[in-house]
Amino acid sequence: MELEMIEKTSLVDLVERKILNIVRRNNLSIGDSLPAELELTERLGVSRSVVREALSRLRMLGLLDSRKKRGMVIAEPDVFAGCSQILDAAFLNERTQRDLCEMRLTLELGMADLLFLRKTDEDLNALEDIVNREENARTEKTRLKMEIEFHTTLYKMGRNDLLLRFQAMLEPFFRDAVKREERNGRCKGQACHRDLLEELRSGTPDSLRERMREHLQPHFERLVKDRT
Repeated sequence: MELEMIEKTSLVDLVERKILNIVRRNNLSIGDSLPAELELTERLGVSRSVVREALSRLRMLGLLDSRKKRGMVIAEPDVFAGCSQILDAAFLNERTQRDLCEMRLTLELGMADLLFLRKTDEDLNALEDIVNREENARTEKTRLKMEIEFHTTLYKMGRNDLLLRFQAMLEPFFRDAVKREERNGRCKGQACHRDLLEELRSGTPDSLRERMREHLQPHFERLVKDRT
């Protein structure tokens, strides 16, 4: 006989869910007001302190905002507000850090259509400048800097604020991975940054994806090796 485990939840957790359900059932939108604190207390049958703590939690998450004479109103949360604080190598194990690197690689393989949709001559000129500086670099430190700058510029070209912010959070993990590869004798992909630039100038999204896959292949091979 199988028995389902009883869900462990506090009264504040339950009230928090009830408040969110009120928002959903009433189709409340950003800027709309919630019922007053006293009304919520009476409708939910709990103490005012419990309602207050639940509202405080939702406010900390960015889902609610306090407005003078209006009480709590629905707010648009910052999607990555919490993530930006916890994505720190000091608090993440090696497996999680590898997973983050894989996410970064997967994003770059999927950016081709967006890049072709939004690229400008100014973007391509910026990439040209980076590639020239990379090809003339005399130290590994400078080459590493150009590596990061090239890929960061690709994300900027996408002109998607969330994508760019997510890339910025993942960048330290990718940077550390590249540094480790440099120390261990990094293998170069079959496609270099110059090849990617030429595909952006005169290729297609499909051809760019293929060259990007060739460029990133050593990273994927390293990740596979690390997991075996």
